[in-house]
Amino acid sequence: MQLRYNFRLYPTPGQCAALARAFGCARTVFNDGLRLRQDAHVAGLPYISDGELSKRVITEAKKTPQRAWLGGVSAVVLQQALADLNAAYRNFFASITGKRAGPTVGPPRFRSRKDNRQAIRFTRNARFQVTAGGKLRLPKIGDVTVKWSRRLPSEPSSVTVVKDAAGRYFASFVVEVAEQSLPQTAAEVGIDLGLTHFAVLSDGRKIDNPRFLRRAERRLRMAQQALSRTATGSNNRKKAIARVARAHARVAGARRDFTHKLSTRIIRENQAVVVEDLCVKGLARTRLAKSVHDAGWSAFVNMLEYKAARYGRTLVKIDRWFPSSKLCSACGTVAGSMPLNIRSWTCPCGAVHDRDVNAARNILAAGRAERLNACGGTVRPAAQRRAGPGETGSHRGAA
Repeated sequence: MQLRYNFRLYPTPGQCAALARAFGCARTVFNDGLRLRQDAHVAGLPYISDGELSKRVITEAKKTPQRAWLGGVSAVVLQQALADLNAAYRNFFASITGKRAGPTVGPPRFRSRKDNRQAIRFTRNARFQVTAGGKLRLPKIGDVTVKWSRRLPSEPSSVTVVKDAAGRYFASFVVEVAEQSLPQTAAEVGIDLGLTHFAVLSDGRKIDNPRFLRRAERRLRMAQQALSRTATGSNNRKKAIARVARAHARVAGARRDFTHKLSTRIIRENQAVVVEDLCVKGLARTRLAKSVHDAGWSAFVNMLEYKAARYGRTLVKIDRWFPSSKLCSACGTVAGSMPLNIRSWTCPCGAVHDRDVNAARNILAAGRAERLNACGGTVRPAAQRRAGPGETGSHRGAA
């Protein structure tokens, strides 16, 4: 499987200028290609092929006085910018024809030098390399200092140099990683994600919600207020924008570190992990939107998913409509309406449940049932009774 390894870069002022030129050239080629295809569409002309587009916006453009400066950067950077445009068009066409799953993808848009993220990509054809001294050698840019936090597991196939909104530079390597099997364990865990606690495990453990954004609100508010008092277009405004971006980057970095460590620990300790397939987009439309985004559930589940695939573990997602909180984990009885302010409840069978722990146990049981069904086991969970003779024709959802 392929993974990305990100490392911080510390370019010199001269290298920063060279990177800025490369960002600008890649952005120009992307926009020129997009403009040509849009003009051809408006004029009713055939779709410009990838090869013809590369010839017109790179090869022939370098020979003109208006685009002669494109020769000052690596040709691979320009070709990869067009590859991104072609991929964006393919995704757009696949989306509108129904061949692509997920949300609808819009057509490509023009890139701006004011975008928060600027990036260029080098492939093996560009002959980038990591020197013996540990620096990243990039064509027509030089040897850039890298802050290595770990070794690359294999030779990278490409590297993307990224400048974020906070003005930081990163190198993102794509490497081929062999799947590693962790020692087998009998432990399995169900996870109930929430806001009061970030995660409640089926074994009773509760992991506090760090609330990184809430804790940084005072610092962010002061930075935003200072930004609002600066004049548009001034140097002070540029500095204030960078301060706001750095504050948000610290929050995002702390959240990413937390989710990485927690997901790694859970995958190492358990052979199977069961989570709910939450509709985060829908929850983000409620009054809890800020807290939902601050929790970062989607990133956490995505990390669990790829780490489970890498280390030979099993990740099961159960239906989001499964009544995990209202279902008694002891007898299988489904309770009535249960508002969020009810944190514990008593089943008619006498079992007293913590709402979140009970939900995590039910999630684990549902995940085990799905795994058994996939392997040819029994479909009907043991806790549910069989339908009587008079119920065989009941419609789904009938009382």
